[in-house]
Amino acid sequence: MRGSHERGLAKPAGPPSARQLREADEASPIFQYVGKAVKRKDRVFVWGFSYSGALGVPSFVKPDAGWKKPRRIQATPYRLETEEKITSAACGYGFTLLSSNTTDITKVWGMGLNKDSQLGFQRSIRDRTKGYEYVLEPSPIPLPLEKPQKTRVLQVSCGRAHSLVLTDSEGVFTMGNNSYGQCGRKVVEDEIYSESHLIHQLNDFDSRVVQVVCGQDHSLFRTKKGAVFACGWGADGQTGLGHYNITSVPTKLGGDIAGVNIVQVSSYGDCCLAVSDEGDLFGWGNSEYLQLASVTETTQVNVPRHLPFKIGKIKEAACGGTGNIVLTEEGAVFVWGYGILGKGPNLTETAVPEMIPPSLFGWSDFSSDVRVARVRCGLSHFAALTNRGELFVWGKNLRGCLGIGRMEDQYFPWRVTIPGEVVDVACGVDHMVSMVKSFM
Repeated sequence: MRGSHERGLAKPAGPPSARQLREADEASPIFQYVGKAVKRKDRVFVWGFSYSGALGVPSFVKPDAGWKKPRRIQATPYRLETEEKITSAACGYGFTLLSSNTTDITKVWGMGLNKDSQLGFQRSIRDRTKGYEYVLEPSPIPLPLEKPQKTRVLQVSCGRAHSLVLTDSEGVFTMGNNSYGQCGRKVVEDEIYSESHLIHQLNDFDSRVVQVVCGQDHSLFRTKKGAVFACGWGADGQTGLGHYNITSVPTKLGGDIAGVNIVQVSSYGDCCLAVSDEGDLFGWGNSEYLQLASVTETTQVNVPRHLPFKIGKIKEAACGGTGNIVLTEEGAVFVWGYGILGKGPNLTETAVPEMIPPSLFGWSDFSSDVRVARVRCGLSHFAALTNRGELFVWGKNLRGCLGIGRMEDQYFPWRVTIPGEVVDVACGVDHMVSMVKSFM
């Protein structure tokens, strides 16, 4: 009989954990048979600062095993388990919103910081009268819908401590901090926002709202007719309404965009950009970082101004805290403002848009069909998506928000390694969320 000593001191393995099973499953080969195309899966990846719960992975904040340590920072993309296909994501200051355009009752999920009820009232399990100030995993946000099984959520947006949810047929829902009227309702003195049940509905626009955008403490609404409405904090002119006061009712903007068909708006800090159907660019708000220096020497602009850049037709614009980015119809990417702009450590500020060489996004004589298809901004970093589903990032790598596996700032565009084709990405202050189609 063989002695047990031959087997060394190996203990019998326990049953594999769900995670081990999943990892084994993902590592195993896939056999594809002719005629049976495997359906590609929709996935969500998150990375950056996880301590507030904004990444939606509870074990990062509260380890689920004795040997694990809390993970403050996730420096590479991590797959988030989601039931539904997520069609819109937004990153606020330490929190995240996800939505699905499903007709199921649950359409919006929130995770992360909830001290101002920017994720709605998240009822505590232990004490049903209390709400959570931190939400560690994607949790349903119930909307007060009239037709919950018909209405779809089209888009979500997050500010510093407020959230906007756009529906296809019931207008816009707002929640969270309203100290400056950014939720589009009357400012209530000494209102307590923590554990608030209040979700406000906005419907009073010239036509259906088709895009919602949160700045830091202001909100923008673009309607089907191509008009822009704004409310909230206006001290830097970011509401674009010709004054510097706060506005608690969404009000239509004039200035250089009066009568112009606006097809896209963007904001993240206190500066705003808008693109017209003819490819013109307009801006208003804070210009302390040269964002609007092409049309004014003042540091605040309280009415939309046409930005006369001679760079071709603009297809899309994105606003960060101190830097801006645009994509032209030819697929060229231009940056301006202040900070790490993506052209190396020597370019830290410019009032005139500077082009980032297309070779930095993978274009070459051998792959001459590569184009940047989308541009995005966080507070101090940039992202660009190519038509091949590749994601490039650069800028300040605050708490690992670039997802490149190291903590240094990135002075040139760098490709993020994600297993799949990136469909869209949302940038925050110190975290990011991306929606990905698996290769198989």
